[in-house]
Amino acid sequence: MTSTPARLRKAVLPVAGLGTRVLPGTKTTPKELLNVVDRPILSYIVEEAREAGIEHIVFVTGRSKEAIEDYFDHQIELEAQLEAKGKTEILAAMNAELARPGEMSFTRQMQPKGLGHAVWCARDIIGPEPFAVILPDVIVDGQPGALKQLVEVYAETGGNLIGVESVDIEQAHKYGIVDPAARDGNRITMKGMVEKPAPGTAPSNLSIAGRYILQPEIFDLLATQERGAGNEIQLTDAMARLMDTQAFTAVEYAGVTHDCGDKIGLLRANVALALKRADLGEAARAAVSALL
Repeated sequence: MTSTPARLRKAVLPVAGLGTRVLPGTKTTPKELLNVVDRPILSYIVEEAREAGIEHIVFVTGRSKEAIEDYFDHQIELEAQLEAKGKTEILAAMNAELARPGEMSFTRQMQPKGLGHAVWCARDIIGPEPFAVILPDVIVDGQPGALKQLVEVYAETGGNLIGVESVDIEQAHKYGIVDPAARDGNRITMKGMVEKPAPGTAPSNLSIAGRYILQPEIFDLLATQERGAGNEIQLTDAMARLMDTQAFTAVEYAGVTHDCGDKIGLLRANVALALKRADLGEAARAAVSALL
C-alpha cells in the first residue's frame, strides 16, 4: 500500500535576479513587478500558488528588491484616498493581494550564484518537508493553474515533480530538457535531464518550464553542488543527482506559458491576457487590430 505523500504547504519564489533581458526597464523596478495588463507579473504567480493550496511563500530576494515586500503590505495613504473617493472595487482588489498573517517570508541571496543556490538559501525556512519552486517571471495561463495541476498529480504519486511543456526540438538547446523513460497521458517517468543540451543532442522536446515540487533532500545536494551551465549552481544538476535515489515525474501541464523575463514574451503576455479580460478584451482587440 502506497503511503500518502506529505502535504505540500510551502513554495520558494527566487526573485533575486537582475532581469538583464528586459533592461533598461528593470534598472530601478524589479522585473517581477513589471506590469502585465494592470498588475505585476508577481501578482499572477502568487495567485497561482494560493490556488494550489500553498500556505507559506518564501521569497529569495536580492539587493534593490525591497519593493517586492512593500507590494504585499498596506499602503495606508493610498488606501485612505481610495476609500474617500469611493473606489471600493480597486481597494478590494488591492487588499486581496496583501500578505496574510504568517504567509510570506523574505530571505536574501547574497551573491548571484544561480537558481540552485537561490533555492538552497530557503532551506532553513522550508525545513524537512516537500516544497514547490515557482519561477516568478513565467506566467502560465491555465485552468487550473500549472502548480495546482502538479499538486493534483503529487497527491497520487508523491516524490518529485517537474512541470514541462513541448517546444520546437530545434530550440531545445535553450532550455532544461527531460529525458523520458515512459509516458502515461500527461505524466512522464524520467530517467534524466540536461540543462541546455548542445544543439542536436536533446533527449526530447519536453522543456522544464519553471514549476517544481521537490523533496527536502535536494538541499543537501545543493550544498555541495558544483557550478554548471553559465558557471552557476544549477537546480537541474542537483535534481539529476537526486534522481539516483528518488522518483521524478514530469507533468506536461495544460496552459499557455509566457516568459515575461523576455521583452517579446512580456509583450505577448500583455496582449494575450488583455484579450481574455471581460472588461478590456473588446477594447484591447480593437487597439491591436488598429496597429496591425
